[in-house]
Amino acid sequence: MKFVIQRVAESSVAVDGKVIGQIGKGYMVLVGVSNEDTREIADKMIKKMVGLRIFEDEEGKTNLSLEQVGGELLLISQFTLYANCKKGNRPSFIEAGAPQMAEEMYEYIIEQCKTMVPVVERGQFGADMKVSLVNDGPFTIVLESDTLFG
Repeated sequence: MKFVIQRVAESSVAVDGKVIGQIGKGYMVLVGVSNEDTREIADKMIKKMVGLRIFEDEEGKTNLSLEQVGGELLLISQFTLYANCKKGNRPSFIEAGAPQMAEEMYEYIIEQCKTMVPVVERGQFGADMKVSLVNDGPFTIVLESDTLFG
């Protein structure tokens, strides 16, 4: 599992020209799922993400968590995080989770996040989405389950 976490001042996602998810200060997170991922891995990834202290405190140090700043989440499914570009110039996505399994995992992640964060918005699995954001910093963190828990 991979999470690309961007600390944002605001972010939104649109499908067919209609905004379906929008947040203010918080994290816009691209979520990639592989076939090896489980709910246990998702739980660990969510706990790590929500606990990150990457917001500035009154002294300008990155020391505050999402909860401490009243931050919001926008979760976007993105199978292309598992692009394999080792051979040729056309990426292979064979390492990405099968669509049905990946969608179930994405829905699980959303529901678990809702138990921890008051505002959780989402994209639409498998849709052509247009994502807008104002990256605050910029500040981007990549969490990979293989690296963290492998």
